[in-house]
Parts: sequence; C-alpha cells; structure tokens
Amino acid sequence: MDIHTIINHICPIPEKSEKSLIEHLSQVTYPKGYRLLQEGKTETSIYFMEKGIARAYAPINGEEVTFWFGGEGAALVSLKSYVNDEPGYETVELIEDASLYVLRREKLYELFEKDLHIANWGRKFAETELVKAEKKIISLLFLDASERYKELLENTPELLQRIPLGNIASYLGITQVSLSRIRAKIK
Repeated sequence: MDIHTIINHICPIPEKSEKSLIEHLSQVTYPKGYRLLQEGKTETSIYFMEKGIARAYAPINGEEVTFWFGGEGAALVSLKSYVNDEPGYETVELIEDASLYVLRREKLYELFEKDLHIANWGRKFAETELVKAEKKIISLLFLDASERYKELLENTPELLQRIPLGNIASYLGITQVSLSRIRAKIK
C-alpha cells in the first residue's frame, strides 16, 4: 500500500500538507522476525506498513501474548511512548519480510506546530488508534473465543491466511488445540 493511501486513509489532508509530511518519512525494509519496537524502550518512531505483517505482544507469566496484528496500511507505534514519552509495554515483531515508512516522533511534533492540517491528521490518528483499542477491549470482555475468531475472519480474512496459528491462538487467548476445534466447527 503506498504512503499516499496510508496517509489519506487516516485522514485526508491537502496536497501541500501531505507533501510536507512525506518529506519527513524514510523507507526501510526488515526481515521476518525483526523486532521493530521493543518492550521497555521509549520508542521515538512511528512506522507505516507498506508491505508485510506484524504482531504486537507482551510477556505475561513467561509467555508471549499477542494482542494486535497489522498488515499493509497499518500504523506500528507504541502509544505509551508516542503520547507520554515513556517506555512501552509491547514488542512489535515482523511476521513477514516488510517494507515500512518511518517517521520520527520529534519531526511529527515539529510538523504539528507548523501545519494545522497535519496536527489534525495526528489527532485523528491518535483517535483512530484509541477506538481500535476500545474495540479490542470490548471484544475480550463480551465475546467468547469462537466469536472473536469469526470477527477476525470477517474483518481480516487476508491476514489470517498469512499469520501462524500459534499467534492467532495467543491473540484469542486460547490454545492451538482449541483454535483447531473452533476452525473445524466453522468449516
């Protein structure tokens, strides 16, 4: 997914503002397994996925518990670092080789000061990430694993075919055996 599409999917902005934002981006590539963001570190960059898939996880009782997946067009950011300039609690790992756009937080904040359209784009970005987090919490509170899996099938069928089953089971908070049973019932 190209950067113009990614930017304007978050919030359409005038061409001049978009050009200014793009001037501060750089493109990077990393291999499958690369840890883009690291738990316990204050992250200073925001990434936008051009190509590939990533997962975010946190260590819980010695296990890696996956709580987020993102594919093409996704923003990869530690919100705690982005908002509070504090160490994040998550690790973001690439599930596939990936091509990303990277934006340094300090450059984005400078753009916020200079361009109201970019400032509003940043506000919309943060609001969108907040709503995604809220949906995830509501899903965990009110849906069982089977319903959460069906939700994943409906919302991101193309990603599910590319994500290892162990990561999907972790995301759903179940074992791989339970996931196999759910998948067999749905087929």
